[in-house]
Amino acid sequence: MKTDYDVIVVGAGPGGSFAAKAAAKGGASVLLIDRRKELGAPVRCGEGLGSHWLEELGLKISPKAISAEISGSVLYSPNLKREVRIQNPETRGYVIDRKVFDKDLAIDAGRAGAELIVKTEVYDVMKEGGKVCGVKAYRMGDKFEATCKVLIAADGGESTVARHAGINSTASLYDTDFGVEYEMVNVECEDLIEIYFSRSAAPRGYVWVFPKGKDVANVGVGIGGLEKGNAIEYLDKFIKSHERFKTAQTVAVKGGLIPVGEPLKDLVADGLMIVGTAAHQVDPIHGGGMALAMEAGEMAGQVAAKCAQEGNLGKQHLMEYDKMWRKKVEPKLMRRLRLRKVLEKLDDDDFNSIFENLSDDDLDRLIKGDYKPVVKKVLVKRPQLLKVLSALL
Repeated sequence: MKTDYDVIVVGAGPGGSFAAKAAAKGGASVLLIDRRKELGAPVRCGEGLGSHWLEELGLKISPKAISAEISGSVLYSPNLKREVRIQNPETRGYVIDRKVFDKDLAIDAGRAGAELIVKTEVYDVMKEGGKVCGVKAYRMGDKFEATCKVLIAADGGESTVARHAGINSTASLYDTDFGVEYEMVNVECEDLIEIYFSRSAAPRGYVWVFPKGKDVANVGVGIGGLEKGNAIEYLDKFIKSHERFKTAQTVAVKGGLIPVGEPLKDLVADGLMIVGTAAHQVDPIHGGGMALAMEAGEMAGQVAAKCAQEGNLGKQHLMEYDKMWRKKVEPKLMRRLRLRKVLEKLDDDDFNSIFENLSDDDLDRLIKGDYKPVVKKVLVKRPQLLKVLSALL
């Protein structure tokens, strides 16, 4: 191995692999590093991916990476008296196998020309004149150093690379969700993602069932970081209270922390770019970040290759990625964050009323960000929510 590259990417998740592939295709010499010995594990998400992202990202999924095809979603009120089914071209997608999917993305990066090393833990960054210029790592237990013109941090929500570079990437407890998920067998499923809203079952969150086959599913819960108790207790209680899971058996346990607040104020520094969960580029409502990470990674990789080849490595040049991402993606995430902060103030009675008085199309519009007509309809039946819902108007 050589020890000097145009671009080094830390983290071979979807965002990191997309960044490495884009940078390599842009003509840069690229090293992609991951601390795990097996990419895609441990899994920390429901593994859902909307099919519209495939076209937007120019991505083809191998059949081996697809666990189940999804036609839509079904949302349940807290009292379970109302369910909303949303099925249209925009709700189609897949529940994927992250172990296969992530490895496929890394393979694509390798085919584009990136070098890849696994089981390599980055413990510090190198700096010269205040500019990030490389990494210090342990590779298979031995010390390893490599220099670069641009370093891309894609090492997840607990990112250490950004912090070593001098950027505070820590999310507050308020803006953090704790999620846990069981992969279970003997769970009868339709081709729908199921979402259960209930403050008693999931404070400031929800319970989900993502089908991975006829009788296999990811069953999980996410709760706010400031809530009492822990996610495992809430998930166990939910499963025990539903007859459907009486014979279900757990074959895997997954989970982790999810930043669900604002994206980082600084996505770049001299010689550094941050993408994906490390940059808090996560949907504030459902905590999904896989597709958002790939989108950001591609932008960052393209800009990194260009800047490395031109020798423009200062923050002002790398800001092209920051500006591109904020113009295209950030406004949508901020609208979703506004909705999250409203939803967390509602109790189960409020949710039951909303479900009872809104049509399936109304809830679909709400999810898509068309708030005003839906809010007005809710206020007719529940005017006491005016102060809370006014934030959406």
